Amino acid sequence: MKVLIVLTSHSELGNTGHKTGFWVEEFAAPYYVLADAGAEVTLASPKGGQPPIDPKSELPEFQTEATTRFKRDEALQQKLAATLKLNEADASDYDAVFYPGGHGPMWDLHNDPSSIALIETFYRQHKPVAFVCHAPAALLKVKDQDGAPMVKGKEVTGFSNTEEEAVQLTNVVPFLLEDELKKLGGIYSKGQDWHSYALKDGLLITGQNPGSSEAVARILMETLA
Repeated sequence: MKVLIVLTSHSELGNTGHKTGFWVEEFAAPYYVLADAGAEVTLASPKGGQPPIDPKSELPEFQTEATTRFKRDEALQQKLAATLKLNEADASDYDAVFYPGGHGPMWDLHNDPSSIALIETFYRQHKPVAFVCHAPAALLKVKDQDGAPMVKGKEVTGFSNTEEEAVQLTNVVPFLLEDELKKLGGIYSKGQDWHSYALKDGLLITGQNPGSSEAVARILMETLA
């Protein structure tokens, strides 16, 4: 079983002068769920090499068992420092794809032609595609075989407007993910803010926030099984 994890290469938080990237928990928790179940995991990002880590995700209050394990895992840190360039990834080589969030994907993966084509190919090949938190931003320009938005008529979730408001970035992000998913005809729903909430609609799996990352990975594993 081979799974591709796609991370952001974007590090600037709009015009704030602050940094962003991927959220550690949203990478670490799913990675260990997949790897511990015997999956062979490949890491990729638009620019290749080391993807930027959102510095906020390294603050003490956001640490979990998975992030603690990641900090001690030198082999995984080295693997992360050498991600494959996204345009070199071939969907045919993998059984599924997983996208961790953090605010970064709202700027790069949302528009990345290689990412869009990759998701469309996975879906055409009847392989599961999974996204957590802000990562469903990568779905916004993805089309189905009929040329309609892939999320149209599908049950989806992602970082909610109320959560974006809580982190005071409503006016910093390029768009509000919840609004965009709804505009495209996605059947958006959410759970309680900051609590685990994950949905599966056919081969499309989405999670609302960092707390949902492990649940999304477990649903992905069940789908592959």
